[in-house]
Amino acid sequence: MRIIYTPIDERPCNTHVVERIAATAKDIDLLLPPKTLFGFKKQPADTDGMWQWIQRVAPEIDAIILSIDMLVYGGLLPSRIHYLSEGAVEKWVERLRNFHQQYPALPIYASNMIMRTPKYSSSDEEPTYYEEWGREIFLHAYLEDKQNVSGLTDDETAELIAIQQKLPKQYVEDYENRRSFNLQINQSMLDLVKDGVISFLAIPQDDSAEYGYTARDQAIVVAKREQLRLYHNVHIYPGADEVGATLLTRIYNTYHQKRPRIYPIWSSILGPQIIPMYEDRPFAESLKAHVLASGCQLVDQAEEADIILAYNTPGRVMQEAWDQGKKDITYSSFRNLLHFVDQIASYVKEGKKVVVADSAYANGGDSQLITLLDESGILDKLLSYKGWNTNCNTLGTTIAQGVIGMGGDQTVIQQNLIYHLLDDYFYQAEIRMEMLADFLAAHHLSYFDLKDKANLVNEERNKRLWRRYNDLLMNSFKGLKIEMLKTYAPWNRMFECGIELETKTT
Repeated sequence: MRIIYTPIDERPCNTHVVERIAATAKDIDLLLPPKTLFGFKKQPADTDGMWQWIQRVAPEIDAIILSIDMLVYGGLLPSRIHYLSEGAVEKWVERLRNFHQQYPALPIYASNMIMRTPKYSSSDEEPTYYEEWGREIFLHAYLEDKQNVSGLTDDETAELIAIQQKLPKQYVEDYENRRSFNLQINQSMLDLVKDGVISFLAIPQDDSAEYGYTARDQAIVVAKREQLRLYHNVHIYPGADEVGATLLTRIYNTYHQKRPRIYPIWSSILGPQIIPMYEDRPFAESLKAHVLASGCQLVDQAEEADIILAYNTPGRVMQEAWDQGKKDITYSSFRNLLHFVDQIASYVKEGKKVVVADSAYANGGDSQLITLLDESGILDKLLSYKGWNTNCNTLGTTIAQGVIGMGGDQTVIQQNLIYHLLDDYFYQAEIRMEMLADFLAAHHLSYFDLKDKANLVNEERNKRLWRRYNDLLMNSFKGLKIEMLKTYAPWNRMFECGIELETKTT
């Protein structure tokens, strides 16, 4: 099957990761727009050029994965800083309606973000004024919303008054105007689902909170979904960068007329009820949402399952992955990783397809888990390992690899395991912050700006990845040798890295 895929932006997590998942199935031909059409970080993509490309290849394909954020704004970051007029809403709605009339049998699986509101002050991914006023913009809406819903303490009331007095009104107006436009797009996409133009719409929430701008917008979108009775065709849940993989999985399942059965096992007894960092609901609730969005189903017994999902969660308190050197005691006292790995080993020996969602820490994998999997001789026998960024980023891509990789190309599956160990654990959890402390400072670079020294950073990162991989993994991938490993900084910063990886069977 041939599928058009327009990602939410040009980063490897939204392009290469999804391409790697698709490559494990022999019957998927995933078509991405030409690289020349993509933007760069805050610079928007060529949206008209991308639309022309879609129209040109549409007669040859079976389904479309469409990021509305890419199509309308030119990418995820441009959606937060644009100055589009209201006429742009009508333009894109009309284009999509006309496209559906021309190709009525071609299903469109779309995603559209509810605009996030970061809790911190940084302009790296937000408007320029967010560098100085970001935290206040978040708190202004958060406290106003909480005041209306449940009331404020005296201290919170005083804080709100102080923020209202000093926060520049022109910044609030600019921010709220953009949110209003984006909300119009959100609502217009619901109308297109109702009219059959869009077959399925995923609305992931990026960095969501209980109160504030994002919560308000979500409530409006949810109310309209209820009004239009679109429960089955519009799913709203935490996430963002995994959505391309999720929609690919749903298309794959629909095409093959199947609903893979997933049985979860947990590393800690409290895990299902813990609310992970950067998200607004417990692990177990996000699991339900992502399983349904991908076109799968949960089962209560391992014997019924096509896939065993080994879900590594915190014991009670969740921390950042780079803080594992001083981890909270409940990672040991409220969690038994030996038992967890023993369960995984038993299922692997039974011939079950096992995927690991490593979400015990935010922004990177769990050193102890990877060591135990390697020592048990089962790390390279998994169908998938992922542990990157947020819990739902990890979860969505894990489910996708599990479904699409069943019966797939074993060499590609092994390469994907290595790719995510290098990126999700070795880089995100360890090397990233190490280099910030001992390398970037020495070269007068910052986490968010590598200036003209990106190649120097890449070379150092390559060396450290090689060394860590060879030092830690003593029992895994003996039949697969890394021939080439190169990294790059897609947005000229340290947050993410791209990896070029070539392996050779030995």
